[in-house]
Amino acid sequence: MNWTMNEKQQEFLEVLKKQGKSFNTVKNYKADLQCFNHFLIDKNQNLKIKSFTSTQVQEYSQYLEQKYGSPNSVRRRVQALRLFFDFLLAQNLFPENPLKKMAVSPKVLDIPLPTPHHEVIKTYKHLKSKFSHSQTPLQELVFARNVVIFHLIYGAGLKVSDLSKLGFESILKDRNSFRVLVEHPKRDPYSVPLPLCFNKDFLFYKNKLKDYLDQHDLKIDEILFNANPYKLLSGGLSPRGTELFFEELRRELKTDMTAKSLRQSCIFKWLSSEVSHTTIKEWLGVTPSYSLELYLEELKKDPSGLAFKEMEVQDD
Repeated sequence: MNWTMNEKQQEFLEVLKKQGKSFNTVKNYKADLQCFNHFLIDKNQNLKIKSFTSTQVQEYSQYLEQKYGSPNSVRRRVQALRLFFDFLLAQNLFPENPLKKMAVSPKVLDIPLPTPHHEVIKTYKHLKSKFSHSQTPLQELVFARNVVIFHLIYGAGLKVSDLSKLGFESILKDRNSFRVLVEHPKRDPYSVPLPLCFNKDFLFYKNKLKDYLDQHDLKIDEILFNANPYKLLSGGLSPRGTELFFEELRRELKTDMTAKSLRQSCIFKWLSSEVSHTTIKEWLGVTPSYSLELYLEELKKDPSGLAFKEMEVQDD
């Protein structure tokens, strides 16, 4: 049976989607595999290749090292291609995985670049101030949703992928505050405490969302939602939807804030509050072997500048 790289790569990406991989993860795999296709084209090879030799593997390694300065970028592209060839191997299209013995540089951890604390405060105030400019119930609901997104990332250190399918049943009452339950298919669930400032904003949002859904005879189970300027489209906020929210923030506030930098601010907040490293790792959903060393080194360099705190902003 004749097949091309493009055809099999598309099948591979579809399998990743069915496995529940996030939009960003699938997009990155696609970009990494396209890099391999460009290499084949540069070498005047057909995308219908039926073999890939150890010599070609070495050439691809050199191609990546010349094209990308970051060892992590090279490592990621090799890993993507290795998984793709495992996929071909499982379909009996290749006798073995040609990248199995390819040496890969160890992962290099990037120095954390948190959003500065004054920008965190400024962002929260900005998000809260937008309510006074809302012109429709849906616009007000979107503004309220955005405040909740902010709390879930800065307050509880959630990743974008954690937000996408979070349900209301995941917000647990915890004495005078709340916790958020995070569940993954391949890991035990864990919960993270939310700051007290979350309470009022969350309950306001929850009531507004309920009123809107009742009025429009809609039902969603997720906390967040996708919407355009005219209607609520679906429950659950895709990673791309969260990206668009941060893109809008960067335009409005002339900031470099991303979901990742805000999450890193949360980690520094926990460290400066002397939360135990074991607990921080539990809240981040990482393994006990995960190292916080880079965060600790940066905190030692600038202990006052990186001393983040829980939100204590009063409504204007």
